Amino acid sequence: MAVLLSQIHEPADLKNLSLEQLTPLAEEIRQFLIEKLSVTGGHLASNLGVVELTIALHYCYNSPQDKFIFDVGHQAYVHKILTGRMDQFDTLRKHQGLCGFVKRSESEHDVWEAGHSSTSLSAAMGMALARDLKGESNRVIAIIGDGALTGGMAFEALNHIGHEKKDLMVILNDNEMSIAPNVGAMHNYLTKIRSDRNYLRAKDEVEQLLKKIPAIGGKVAKTVERVKDSLKYLMVSGVLFEELGFKYLGPVDGHDLPGLIDSFKQANNVSGPVLVHVLTTKGKGYTPAEQDSHKWHGITPYKIESGQLLKAVGNPMYTEVFGQTLIELAEQDERIVAVTPAMPGGSGLVKFGERFPGRMIDVGIAEQHAATMCAAMAMEGLKPVYAVYSTFMQRAYDQIVHDICRHNANVMFAIDRAGFVGADGETHQGVYDIAFMRHIPNIVLMMPKDENELRHMMKTALEYNDGPIAYRYPRINVPGVPLDNELVPIPIGTWEQLREGDSLTLVAVGPMVQVAEEAAEQLKREGVSAAVVNARFLKPLDGEMLGRLAQGSGKIVVLEEASQAGSLGSAILEFYAEQGIIGLDIHLMGVPDRFIEHGSIKEQLEEVGLTADHVVREVQKLRGGQHLTLGKKVNY
Repeated sequence: MAVLLSQIHEPADLKNLSLEQLTPLAEEIRQFLIEKLSVTGGHLASNLGVVELTIALHYCYNSPQDKFIFDVGHQAYVHKILTGRMDQFDTLRKHQGLCGFVKRSESEHDVWEAGHSSTSLSAAMGMALARDLKGESNRVIAIIGDGALTGGMAFEALNHIGHEKKDLMVILNDNEMSIAPNVGAMHNYLTKIRSDRNYLRAKDEVEQLLKKIPAIGGKVAKTVERVKDSLKYLMVSGVLFEELGFKYLGPVDGHDLPGLIDSFKQANNVSGPVLVHVLTTKGKGYTPAEQDSHKWHGITPYKIESGQLLKAVGNPMYTEVFGQTLIELAEQDERIVAVTPAMPGGSGLVKFGERFPGRMIDVGIAEQHAATMCAAMAMEGLKPVYAVYSTFMQRAYDQIVHDICRHNANVMFAIDRAGFVGADGETHQGVYDIAFMRHIPNIVLMMPKDENELRHMMKTALEYNDGPIAYRYPRINVPGVPLDNELVPIPIGTWEQLREGDSLTLVAVGPMVQVAEEAAEQLKREGVSAAVVNARFLKPLDGEMLGRLAQGSGKIVVLEEASQAGSLGSAILEFYAEQGIIGLDIHLMGVPDRFIEHGSIKEQLEEVGLTADHVVREVQKLRGGQHLTLGKKVNY
């Protein structure tokens, strides 16, 4: 029974509790999260790790006057609970329900939205500057994980904050684990701070000495921790942060509420930027999550007692097919190197790394660095495969333009989560990469209709030597088609006609090919003969087939699970305009010009009208001479 938790409806209610009551409150929150997420799924391990930290923040400060900026935002479930959203957790990550990330429209206590890491420090600096320019006096507090400090943007912000000397607090939530095991010098530096033997031995000796003093008293007892902190700073100082202009406090036990609260009180006495180094355990309080925080980072529903995940039985994901096929290709070609920005598990590369440890490179949360590094490896004769989520690849746009495409470097992009992503929602939707890559010179873009075609595209990319080439694939289970034993390259820029028809043509890409096939079958029963074309190359287009389509019915419906602005439909319109071909009816059905929020992929497709039933209705309007309501009609 959540006796204490039931009393918390807003952060101010926390201040009615005694310090002694905060620890049992933390246990009630943990139990609440374990129970609720066993039904909805979500980010469990990261939130279990910040229970005490979030309680201490709300206990010591006054949100929303004081600004809490959570890096990434998927560790803000406790923050949501303490700010009046506990009753909405049954709707977590569901369509029109509670968002899995910080969401400004949900609450005045959510002051910064992010689904990508390493943005919190820049946002905090912006809010501190705004506060000072407006003559206000609130606190600005950024909560960032050690994994996010592998992102270069975080260091840009640290440098600026330290230079400007603004009053601002950074809480470094150090749990040694972002999503995958952390890599790099920063991780090693923090490990040294945590484990220096001289410091630990000296700390224990001083503590024992002080304890021998008779009648030490409460006031002197509190001094013990300060002495230990001072000794720690002398022995293994947070010299990096100090040199950047921060006052360094810690490390602090992130599950010791009195210690956290005392540390925040100390931080309040510091003028200028202060960094509080907090040590936490991901998955704290739930054994399965503590033992495997990677698996329990973002999970499906599960059985609480055993920790068994309740996954639906079905075909493998496209990601799994990619990972296995890459191993097969790497067995044949030792030039292949896999590169990932901190997502070896999510990108299906764990087994590849086990098989080829020297050819699997995890750069941490550093998409820009990964892109430029791949360009250089390609120039040196390797075959780098940059495996990255669509939503994260956009962070490396400049490097893709400047370092990869401008150099015409033979980098292979494996773009995962292309299309809708479901519960992660608007920050993670992979619907923009076609639009922001298609216009860059030298690059080839592909998307398969099924897993067998993906495998052939991977072979195509490996055999291609004329510059950068990308294959994109969705976050869904594969259709389950038979797989060819021999992989052969697909001629660059060729489309595939899957069904003949003389009434109109449905031109589709990726999962929309199956939607087009279903719609064509429905239309056939109504006496409408619809051709279906698999537009598997997004760049270059199949000009020969587009010419034939113009000479046929002249009625074309373009289906794509991507931004309608700038993607395949736009490319087709540009082609016909360039060729001076007129007199066509072209209808575009894609993702409209707005962000699509969280829910299931099925719900997201329904929301934007990318289902077979919607296609049939739009074709009926087209044949009746009406303008489309969900798509865009263009008369040539």
